Amino acid sequence: MSRILEEIQKRILVLDGAMGTMLQRYNFTEEDFRGKRFKEYHLPLKGNNDLLSITQPQAIKEVHHNYFEAGADIVETNTFSGTTIAMADYDMEDLVYELNYQSARLAKEVAQEFTKKNPEQPRFVAGSIGPTNKTASLSPDVNRPEYRAVSFEELRIAYKEQVKALIEGGVDVVLVETIFDTLNAKAALFTIEEVKEELQIDIPVMVSGTITDASGRTLSGQTVEAFLISIAHIDLLSVGFNCALGAEQLKPYLQRLSRATDINISAHPNAGLPNAFGEYDQSPKEMQQLIESYLKDGLINIIGGCCGTTPDHIKAIVDIAKKYKPRTINSKAGILDEDA
Repeated sequence: MSRILEEIQKRILVLDGAMGTMLQRYNFTEEDFRGKRFKEYHLPLKGNNDLLSITQPQAIKEVHHNYFEAGADIVETNTFSGTTIAMADYDMEDLVYELNYQSARLAKEVAQEFTKKNPEQPRFVAGSIGPTNKTASLSPDVNRPEYRAVSFEELRIAYKEQVKALIEGGVDVVLVETIFDTLNAKAALFTIEEVKEELQIDIPVMVSGTITDASGRTLSGQTVEAFLISIAHIDLLSVGFNCALGAEQLKPYLQRLSRATDINISAHPNAGLPNAFGEYDQSPKEMQQLIESYLKDGLINIIGGCCGTTPDHIKAIVDIAKKYKPRTINSKAGILDEDA
């Protein structure tokens, strides 16, 4: 049995917070993003955070270190945009394997360091698989509703290189996250199963969708229950939601999810909703109080933070999570139940 499967039965596991929020604090310049290796590169590279795993590896390790120091059990790799589809914006498709492998190795080194110091609290690395910047279900052109910017097969091929690199780089779990289009996620999940079979390994899989607004639906129009049905054929470590909403706004959808599934539930909400400047003002204490309501209601097995969260937010979450037991898996839960 995977060690993370053992640990999730004992306690609430804490995921890290936002990578982007932390990297913004470094105020990296275009030159910093380029480093020596890409000094003469033909396109601007500032904003390509995944590239920093190659050009600023110490900063990436420092972010992971800070989250583990705050008490996180799991950190995510710096690979949210690590596919050929997303990297095409920078003409860096050829770097995808290296970016993912290097990101996984950096996170794993820090995780092993913390596990060695405290074997009673093993630390884990989740390979972050983002949604890409294209959607397979929706047209980006309002005048051509039938048009699709990407196909399922193109997504499958793009995800395959990322998944293989993350696994070979040493991640403990793969996390398909911030899902706004379930068809994209299904391509990722299909690929993960394909790679597992090819490498003859078994690795836990987490899935985390995104409820985009008060309608309670994903961007591609699915309700909580429809999203769950679409991915329920995969044997998952957890299913949950992240991004778009703060802890307060996310809670009703976690309640619906909890009633509908017997899978472990994860959540990593934003630090509230963004202000007029796109910044997140919710303090660690405020977020802690909102997260505590999840724990009191027994909704959560894995909890963390998304946009705007920092090690201070994660420490506050760790402090409160210690006081509660993880959500009890209800074998009777199910989307077809009368009470669901």
